[in-house]
Amino acid sequence: MYVYDAIDQQMLDERVQQYRGQTERFLRGELSETEFLPLRLQNGLYIQRLAPMLRVCIPYGMLSSAQLRKLAYLSRHYDKGFAHISTRQNIQYNWPRLEQVPDILAELARVQMHAIQTSGNCIRNVTTDQYAGVAEDELEDPRPWCEIVRQWATFHPEFAYLPRKFKIAICGSASDRAATQLHDIGLELVRDANGETAFRVLVGGGLGRTPVIATPIHECLPQQHLLTYLEAILRIYNQYGRRDNKYKARIKILVRAMGAEKFREKVDAEWDVLKDGAATLTEDAIARAKAAFTRPAYDSLDPLAASTALRQQSSADPGFANWLQRNVQPHQVAGYSIVNLSLKATGIAPGDVSAEQMEVIADMADNWSMGEIRTTHQQNLVLGDVRQSDLLSLWKKAVEHNLATPNIGYLTDIVCCPGGDYCALANAVSIPIAEALQRRFDDLDYVYDLGRIDLNISGCMNACSHHHIGHIGILGVDKKGREYYQVSLGGNADKDASLGKILGPAFEPDEIPDVIAKILETFIELRQADEPFIATYRRVGMSPFKERVYATIA
Repeated sequence: MYVYDAIDQQMLDERVQQYRGQTERFLRGELSETEFLPLRLQNGLYIQRLAPMLRVCIPYGMLSSAQLRKLAYLSRHYDKGFAHISTRQNIQYNWPRLEQVPDILAELARVQMHAIQTSGNCIRNVTTDQYAGVAEDELEDPRPWCEIVRQWATFHPEFAYLPRKFKIAICGSASDRAATQLHDIGLELVRDANGETAFRVLVGGGLGRTPVIATPIHECLPQQHLLTYLEAILRIYNQYGRRDNKYKARIKILVRAMGAEKFREKVDAEWDVLKDGAATLTEDAIARAKAAFTRPAYDSLDPLAASTALRQQSSADPGFANWLQRNVQPHQVAGYSIVNLSLKATGIAPGDVSAEQMEVIADMADNWSMGEIRTTHQQNLVLGDVRQSDLLSLWKKAVEHNLATPNIGYLTDIVCCPGGDYCALANAVSIPIAEALQRRFDDLDYVYDLGRIDLNISGCMNACSHHHIGHIGILGVDKKGREYYQVSLGGNADKDASLGKILGPAFEPDEIPDVIAKILETFIELRQADEPFIATYRRVGMSPFKERVYATIA
């Protein structure tokens, strides 16, 4: 993973001191709330329903064991003993005291971490596939490109105050685990006619109040022009994006209003000025970024012996066999596996991880996975480089600490925002709905029979939990001061991305488990063979689901 050099560290330390002074001035009354607002936002600090919330940046989801231990320490000393994994691969603290935030940032800087640009109208954390660098279906590791974009975007003076927040995702695999089509800019690694790495560039995707799937504007951008082309896009957005209405300020609105062809023309005209300029990537610059992500010193293992041992262990312990099937993914290197640690145990807010669990996971990473951990868009954690011979020991440790729920990718692997329990923007609570569904569908055999289903719950139209792209999406809405929930079907985040459609009128909170049950019953009746939910929905449409739900829900 990337390691800071002296310049990185100096920049970070100076930013901490700068923000400490800004906070002290605000607390003395020398800065107004209006003046302090953009300063705290670009240092990751929100003022939420009950307390400030600090969002810590996890660039492209990568953490070292030392960094995770520091996050555990901070949760104990400055919060309430836990943290929350966001759908942008970041980590959030929900109870820090405003006056202590500079101390937290100073602690983070000691392990090369920060909260810079995790909020505000700027370029946010660059995200990617949680299996980057180890996925079997990978064309090329996207993390060096993420790091190149991160360094370019951090403190970029021209893009510090954009019309609205701006999100970039990069994917290097056959499966789009980074949801590139739902970002302001999505970058897909491809090969050009000479076999060189290039980028398919998509623009204008996003969720929130106006969900939109991104439009491709360049099919094969040469790698050396990555930053100049991104800069051209951002300049057009900065110039023409609306600033009079924050609900219409995202680039997706601009692309739709201008039209994709005209937007592309303006980008190309701007790029003509920037192309081959100072931001053009040299071979040395690209090589330097890639050098930070060299492959670990993998052992030469006997894959036949490893698989034979796993079969024997699985036969002896059905619980281990089940976890192995649901939570473990194949690896690029023979004899190794990718392990998903589920943060979706029933009764725990989805995505929450305790200080004790963080410390245990850091130990697991040191013992069994090269000292590295990854955060996921689905609010889980990943150990990317585990010997198959270590899987049984790792599983036992995970079981001991409630990290081995075998539900990755299934119905109860619910993606859920903090909702009205914490967020000042939320219209409704999310966590109690998630728990009610986890308890209702606690029969794992039934859940497995359903196959892969993405269920996402957002507490408001900001869609922090991406309910629009859940196979089943749930949205909290306010109706005359009361909490209700809209249900949508048919969303999908992969390369065949689609936006969910609303089932019909919203439901009361206690109706939601029955509603979901009726949807699943309809799916079971209509599916063909082992057809997944999204395929059945696309084949039969909304009508049979709608008829069943509204005919039987009083």
